[in-house]
Amino acid sequence: MNKVKTLTYWILFIIYEEIVFSILIFDKFPSSLLWFILLSTPFAIFLDMLTSIFKKKVINTVLAYILTIATCFIVGAQLIYYKIYGAIISFFSIMNSAQVTQFMDTIINKMIENWLGILLIIIPLIVLIIFNIAKILKFEGTNISGFLIEMMSVIVLSGTGLLCIDTINVEGIYSNKNLYYNVHSPKMTTSRMGLYTSMKLDLKRFLFGFEEKLTIEVKAIPENAIKKEKQYNVTEINFDKLKEIEQDEEIKTMHEYFANQIPSEQNQYTGMFKGKNLIVFVAEGLSDVAIREDVTPNLYKLYSEGFQFKNFYTPLYPVSTADGEYITDMSLIPKEGVWSMYRINGNYIPYSYANAFKVLGYSNYSYHNHTSTYYHRDEFLNTLGYDYFLAVGTGLEDRMNTKLWPNSDYEMIDVTVNDYINNEKFVAYYMTVSGHLNYTTEGNCMSSRNWEQVMELPYSHNAKAYLACQIELDKAIGELVNELLIAGKLEDTVIVVSPDHYPYGLSLAELNELSTYERDEIFEKHHTPLLIWNAAMEEPIKVNKVCSSLDVLPTVLNLFGVEYDSRLLIGNDILSDNKEQIVIYSDRSFITDKGRYNAITNTFIPNGDIEVEEGYIDEINTIIYQKYNMSKLILEKDYYRKVFYK
Repeated sequence: MNKVKTLTYWILFIIYEEIVFSILIFDKFPSSLLWFILLSTPFAIFLDMLTSIFKKKVINTVLAYILTIATCFIVGAQLIYYKIYGAIISFFSIMNSAQVTQFMDTIINKMIENWLGILLIIIPLIVLIIFNIAKILKFEGTNISGFLIEMMSVIVLSGTGLLCIDTINVEGIYSNKNLYYNVHSPKMTTSRMGLYTSMKLDLKRFLFGFEEKLTIEVKAIPENAIKKEKQYNVTEINFDKLKEIEQDEEIKTMHEYFANQIPSEQNQYTGMFKGKNLIVFVAEGLSDVAIREDVTPNLYKLYSEGFQFKNFYTPLYPVSTADGEYITDMSLIPKEGVWSMYRINGNYIPYSYANAFKVLGYSNYSYHNHTSTYYHRDEFLNTLGYDYFLAVGTGLEDRMNTKLWPNSDYEMIDVTVNDYINNEKFVAYYMTVSGHLNYTTEGNCMSSRNWEQVMELPYSHNAKAYLACQIELDKAIGELVNELLIAGKLEDTVIVVSPDHYPYGLSLAELNELSTYERDEIFEKHHTPLLIWNAAMEEPIKVNKVCSSLDVLPTVLNLFGVEYDSRLLIGNDILSDNKEQIVIYSDRSFITDKGRYNAITNTFIPNGDIEVEEGYIDEINTIIYQKYNMSKLILEKDYYRKVFYK
């Protein structure tokens, strides 16, 4: 009888945790509860086996407490991580999580915000304590026959689960079968099959590696897709020859894929900034709600006088800032489960700003006002071709006060602009930090520094603190423009500003306080600015098409007339009209000009009265899968080196 009670405890505990996690994360009761029960019950039986392995009841009881606490901790940690980053934490990130201790205040604040969820997660621990004290649960040892019965139960249930995976919902790229065997999408897997199954797959793939086995036929370029009267951003690459000399079948498939991509048309803006200098900012947590004439006049100037991208998005990916930089600087989708910016080290990256402009005679510089080793930035910037990198730990601390948190963007510009401003041609790259959470005057030096400018605004404390810290970026832009003007380089320099991600330190309600329209949790909270500005522009240029951070690099390369092959980048030149724009989210949701698709709920909402043809969603899903897969293979295979014989 005691065995039945303990087994029931573990089964109910695990299923309860799965249900609570699904409700807390996806705001819904699991639509496929049967999957959760079938795939999670073997784990529950295994826990029961562990807590009956010893003859002494006290040892088994202690082990039961340890396993219950550990399980609650894992689920709670996943909850907090998701609430901050919108993703399921991977084992790779867990193994490289030492730097997270720098943001313990953020974690603690998020725990306070989600106290109810944490309480729900630890209820089984409270139940265990009560039932153990009341002697309702007794974790007694079991005999060999009991172990064999439970072992057989684990085998039968696991086999049944695999049989269902192999036979139920097997159609489509993101079928349960493909998610289990062929496609790595932790968020979608968690939604469909539960957290424990998702973590089990991630651990297996972390330990033994994982190659996506799903093969999708590459479609040939449609007739008349390439027009003779048009010019394209394309270079001479003999893909047929590359396939002939290649032994690796995956690389052969890549050659075929890129050979059949439609290149971006050159357009009226091609070469608009040819020969000018370039200064690029990837701005920490910048949202379009911070572009205000009354609070951030310099950012507002760049927007009101430059390119105005009305529907630009910066989807958040699991590795936050590092993934944001990776997407923006390389026009590639990060590989899930690893730190792509770190994994890219040593690869040949021809179209990064530094490498692309270096061959044109430009000097290049990179800066960051936080630690140089965070996310291994000191290593990947070298791979991107930057000859000079200054951050905390490589000399920035000798020029400015870097003991603040966060450090000042304005001071970073003030002490670095003279490094390059008198050069004939230059590229300067800045990763800022002043806009970093937490958004409060307690513990955020930039918010407190600029508090007087926002204190009378009709918003909550956190919303005002967010604007205050972005004022420091605005001051940096103002200082940069002034220095360029003094040096006579203003009209010869282009400034590009885009975010690494939306300000996830603000709640959706706080973000909406500052917004001119109601933003949703899935799509619109990621609506952000892309600023491209040059003082010589006679009038602003409005661009209404949907676009994202994946499209920044090819757009800038086109504006500067840099020779590049647009087929080899995953994003598109926003200013080219011959390709459909797709905003791709980390859970495989998407936005196009025709509507938006929620991959978790499998729902498509068309824009207005637009009707999409049958199979449209499957078509876009296929395109997105191929973009994910090709991005991953470019990273893993050092593909550009193969193409350019480097």
